[in-house]
Amino acid sequence: MYLRVLIFCCLLLAGACKEAPEKQNDASPEAALNPMDDLDRLAAAHGFANWKDVSEIRFTFNVDRDTSHFERRWIWNPAENRVTRIMGSDTLTFLRSEVDSTLMQADGGFINDKYWMLAPYQWVWDRESFEWEIDPAAPAPISGDTMPKLTIVYGNEGGYTPGDAYDFYIGQDSLVAEWVFRRGNQPEPNLAATWEEYQDHNGLKIATMHQNPQGFKLYFTDIEVE
Repeated sequence: MYLRVLIFCCLLLAGACKEAPEKQNDASPEAALNPMDDLDRLAAAHGFANWKDVSEIRFTFNVDRDTSHFERRWIWNPAENRVTRIMGSDTLTFLRSEVDSTLMQADGGFINDKYWMLAPYQWVWDRESFEWEIDPAAPAPISGDTMPKLTIVYGNEGGYTPGDAYDFYIGQDSLVAEWVFRRGNQPEPNLAATWEEYQDHNGLKIATMHQNPQGFKLYFTDIEVE
């Protein structure tokens, strides 16, 4: 089962009021075309070439809502596809190759959280599962800046949320600057958020903050890559 995202749970969790994020630099259509050769090049800009050296990745997924805070910590061994979820005093370890009905909720949470962190890598991993196109100059939903827009639409079968669509707005540095989630490939966005505060972890370029002016705030902490 290819990797997919369950952003719906994040829509339920998010809601803290924050200041609007900083604007991205404007990108002219001519300048924007250069980094848009193909998905491999964009994934490479996010450090995908270094993924082969990763033996384990650990991170905490956080969502703030008003005065409440939600988090869950993950430990992932990609070679074995062994996942450990830590929530409060509860620890659960499972192999993704052996997920059954009792583990689907935990597995869905892992897929959701991992997609938020590593969506540019999913462009490579999920290549046979979606269709994609690039608009070289489109207005980004939050900053309003003109950027290349990569649209990905998953197939209608398989995964936890088939048929969903994602619009990725690419900055001049070839990194995702903003994105939009559209459930079932509907025209209207269900959620728009920034990709910012990038950190380099053993060559992996990870956006640690996602937010929007409506108060959505999702972020990653305690990232460790070995």
